[in-house]
Amino acid sequence: MTKTINDVYMQLYKRLKAADEPQPSLAARELTAYACRVDKNKTAEWGHIYLDDATVDYAHLLCDRCLDGEPLAYILGEWDFYGLTFAVSPSVLIPRPETERLCELVIARARDRVSPRILDLCCGTGCIGIAAAHEVEDARVTAVDKFDGAVQTTRENARRLGVQGRVTVRQADVLAGPPAGMGEFDILVSNPPYVTRAEMHELDVSVSRYEPHEALYGGEDGLDFYRAICEKWIGLLVPHGMALFECGWHQAADVADLLTQHGFAGVGVTEDLAGVPRIVHGSAPRRP
Repeated sequence: MTKTINDVYMQLYKRLKAADEPQPSLAARELTAYACRVDKNKTAEWGHIYLDDATVDYAHLLCDRCLDGEPLAYILGEWDFYGLTFAVSPSVLIPRPETERLCELVIARARDRVSPRILDLCCGTGCIGIAAAHEVEDARVTAVDKFDGAVQTTRENARRLGVQGRVTVRQADVLAGPPAGMGEFDILVSNPPYVTRAEMHELDVSVSRYEPHEALYGGEDGLDFYRAICEKWIGLLVPHGMALFECGWHQAADVADLLTQHGFAGVGVTEDLAGVPRIVHGSAPRRP
């Protein structure tokens, strides 16, 4: 029997709901739109468009992958963050809603400055720095990551979102410190790897099996990258420049202590949109 797009959507929705997918309607809509190459926002038309058997089979194949635990973002090859759509791949972490509050704070700080220079360390998809460049027209961003996949993905996202002229991507190991010629920055932001050794054994299957472990593991206590940034990168901030970090739900006090120990002033903790103490920020010390 010939099926419409809406028929396929309902089939996928029922499969996902029966498997206790947390958001079966969202996942079914995204998978259906992707398989059928239609606009996910124009579902009113779906009941009038008929599909060939190959497209129906393809939609169910994608659903199989989702039911096996593969993240929806990797199946689709893109994900929405801060109102923008970013390319993603298994070489980078998927942008998450809890990071949007960090992005809001970076953009607010950038708008307070003239032609702000922003340094995005451990950039992954580049979502934080690129969103800031997209929202603040005179901002210039340098995004840094160690891994080829992240560097390539950030460059692709800068191009597809039209900010490639104001986003520079550099490959460097954040733990090793900055390469020569980085210049100075008004804002340093980082959402680094911060999962502890113990937590690495407790990750959800969709994370542990599919997302890159090197972008998750932050050392025995999860603080290796914060220490390295405080010790080796804060010299790139102008006096009174701002540093903002995302951290794990239980790490805010420890990260705040690190900033205080390294001379930051006005160190504070801000909750993410879910009320979790997620963001630590402070003003850089004066240089000797």
